[in-house]
Parts: sequence; structure tokens; C-alpha cells
Amino acid sequence: MGLFQSRGRVYKAMEDVDLGPNSGEEYIYANVKAPRLAGFVIKIFAWILESRIIGSIVMHILKADNLIHKLLTFAEMKEPPMYYPSYPSEDFDEQEVKHIPSGLSPCERVHQVVEAIPHSPSGIGQFTFKFHRWTILDYSRAYHSRTITPRNVAERLLAAIEDSMKPHLNMSFFISYNKEDILRQADESTSRHMRGQPLSVLDGVPIAVKDEIDCLPYPTTGGSKWLHKLRSCNDDACCVKHLRSCGALLVGKTNMHELGMGTSGINPHYGVTRNPYDSTKVSGGSSSGSAAVVSAGLCPVALGVDGGGSVRMPASLCGVIGFKPTFQRLSHSGVIPLNWTVGMVGILAGTVEDALIVYAAISGHLPSGQFISVPPEGKFPLLQSTHSVSNLKLAKCAKWFNDCNNDIRSCCDQALNQLVEHYKCKTVEVTLPEIEEMRLAHYVTISSECSASIRPYLQKLDVAEAGWDTRISCCFYRAFSSKEYLNAQRLR
Repeated sequence: MGLFQSRGRVYKAMEDVDLGPNSGEEYIYANVKAPRLAGFVIKIFAWILESRIIGSIVMHILKADNLIHKLLTFAEMKEPPMYYPSYPSEDFDEQEVKHIPSGLSPCERVHQVVEAIPHSPSGIGQFTFKFHRWTILDYSRAYHSRTITPRNVAERLLAAIEDSMKPHLNMSFFISYNKEDILRQADESTSRHMRGQPLSVLDGVPIAVKDEIDCLPYPTTGGSKWLHKLRSCNDDACCVKHLRSCGALLVGKTNMHELGMGTSGINPHYGVTRNPYDSTKVSGGSSSGSAAVVSAGLCPVALGVDGGGSVRMPASLCGVIGFKPTFQRLSHSGVIPLNWTVGMVGILAGTVEDALIVYAAISGHLPSGQFISVPPEGKFPLLQSTHSVSNLKLAKCAKWFNDCNNDIRSCCDQALNQLVEHYKCKTVEVTLPEIEEMRLAHYVTISSECSASIRPYLQKLDVAEAGWDTRISCCFYRAFSSKEYLNAQRLR
């Protein structure tokens, strides 16, 4: 512990860092020092942190114990701050990819990507499993053959949602859904299919949206009980508009960790989003509901938002695909701006193919006001190709790779060995410097940006409306100085 200024780390210039396998660069093992709290104790801790004097002392001690002072606050480095995580693009001659120009409409982009996906025969009606997740193409083929209609799907979906809310399950997948709006969309889609004029393969396919993204006719709560009272939702987010233009059946707003300030999916206002594989376990967060509805088979795809793993972590816990696109690939318009330089709309899907189809729909044209530094042309893998991508090199940082328990290490080793054996990949030992330092820099970045974003709303908030863990997170988030934020950007 320390109450006074500690000696900061002096970082090497970027060009002097040794990335070789035998590098002598120091590896700092993560050792988070924070109290584990629950029940009445968490309330006491929140009151302490909200106290101006005692809270500042406690915060100073926690920052020192977690090496923030040493590695960031008083650190010395030569690099200038990097406010946007953008890098010059390199035009690699990639193998087995399809180039999709930027000027196409969402429907045209979806059509182009579907052509690159294997067209295996539909197994609808032939499944022998008790449970099977339908893919986007399963829905499209079933609609085309008139085995089922979007209206039928909507009715069954609504029944499943209502059943999931009953006490014997209490899954808490959704914050809001509108039965009349869902059935209206389904009827319109059914009419298009009956005329033989579907807008795309997404026409009538149910897709859920995290309650951090604007989607009419719902308010955007951010998982809170108060934000929608101060920030109105008057239009669809850009990504939602693209999906709607493709005919997607938008089925409601999914549950999330309040304001995205956590990774468990435990929400004191709308319930704990339970894991479909085991309802006694959490689904992860903060895009908890989006991961869970895909895992449960209610939707083949859902939208989330990822600033620090909020799509990828719940996807992992729920056994589905989690995809966070590159910075600036998608529009932020209509998304609560909780973190400007690390947050991005993401996709949760049951299959890689479904993630690609939805990514094609929501990428492409960006609003004129959004800064762009990456080329808008999309490159999508030719999944129908029978040729394996050759000469792939997999970088492995042994110290980081082994910094986990034996079960995780064994699972990762098996996956790596399969890639090497079946696809002839080559493993190359490398050094990834300053991993723990970057984790702290990311935490300072996402915390500071979130605090700055919601501060105008917090000034109008009755603190009793926020959950206790959110109140604690807000205290941490606003505890970082401008110097710490700038140093975090220099480390980036």
C-alpha cells in the first residue's frame, strides 16, 4: 500500500522493444487486488467510495496496489497519445477471399456474401436431435419452400419468450419486446415471401438487439432504470436500419449489465440473464441477453456492443460465436456512446456463416460525420472453397499462453494442435510486451470515456435508481485524471 507518489516505470521507445522469442522483456502476471463484495457489505463499500475524503484515500490505495500509479500515473514514455486505434491499412494478397465494394446496398452485400457460403442441403424436418439451432439459411429455405412462415416463427418465438420468463426458468433474456410490433413485421415479411419477393435471406429472420442500441419502438435503457428518461430514442441506429432494410424480424431489446459496467450479466433491475446451458450459471456480459438468446436458439443472431470483451466473453460462456469488428468498420450512430475509442457494435451468432451475413448487412456505408481511416471495401472468406488456406503462421507467446489454470491450458493446447495437424499451420514463438500494462491502459481508457459520456446524465440522476455495483463502478471510472488518460493513450 502507498499514500504518496511512487516511482513510475520508464518505458523503452517502441522501436527498442524486443519481440523475439528469447526476449528479455519483463512479463507482469495479472494480480488484481480488489475486495470481493456482496450483500450489505457492497452497500457499505459504495457509501465509502462516494464519500469525498475517505473515498479518495481508498481509491488512491487501490490504484497503487494494482500498479496503476507505477505503470501509468507516474510512468515515463516517449510516444505521443493515440486517441483513435487506427493504423494504416496494408493491401495483402489474401487467399480465398471475396472483395465486396463499398457502394452496394445492405441487401446487395448480403447477397454477395451468401454466394461465398457453402449451400448444404437443408435439414429442416430431418433433425434427429432434441435441440437444433436454425441458421439464417435454414429460415430462408424454410420460408422459400413454405414449410413455415415468418408469422409462424414469430408466434412460436413469442411463446418461447413468455415461457422463459416464468418462475421455473426466469431466464431474463429481454428487457423489452412488443408483441404487436413483432407480429406486424412478421406479417409484412410473410406477405413478401408469399409474393416470391423477399428482400434478402434475412427477410423474416429473428434478430435481437442489445439495449444499448437504438431500435424503435423501444426505449434504450442501457440496462438501467433511468437513462431512457434522460436520453430519448427517436430513430433506429444505423446498424438496425441496415438490418430492417434487409427484412430482418427485430424481436426486442436484450438484457445487459447495467451501463455495460460489468461482465457477469447480473442486472438488479431486469434480473440475471441465466446461461441456457446451466440456469444456475451466469451468461457473462455485458451483452448477456444477446448471447443467451442465440445460445437458447431463439434467434440465430443478435447484436451486442463490445468495448472490453462485452460480446466475446458472453459468447464464450454461452458457446456461440462472438465477433467484434475492427474499429471504424461500423457506424456508431444510434449507439449509447459509453466508450468512443474502444467500443464497437458486435455480432453474436450460432455459426460463423451467420455472423458473416449480418456483418455484411450492417457494414459498408458509414455516415458522413464519422471519421474513417480504413478502406470501406470488405473482404469476406470464401467458405465454400475446397482449398485450405496454406502457410498460416500462428504467433504464440508462451508466458501469456500458460498464464492460466491447467484445464484452460489443456483445452487451448488441444485446439492449437488441431490447427497444426489438420491445416498445417506453423507455430512461431514471439514476445508480446506489456500485456498487463495494456490491460491497465485499457481499463483507464474505457473508464474515463464512459465517465465523460454519462456525466451529464449522472448529474441529473437520483443515485438510488442505480444498482450498487454500478455506483461503485462510477466511483472508479471518475477517479482517473487527465494525466492517467493521456498516459494510457501513449501506451496504446
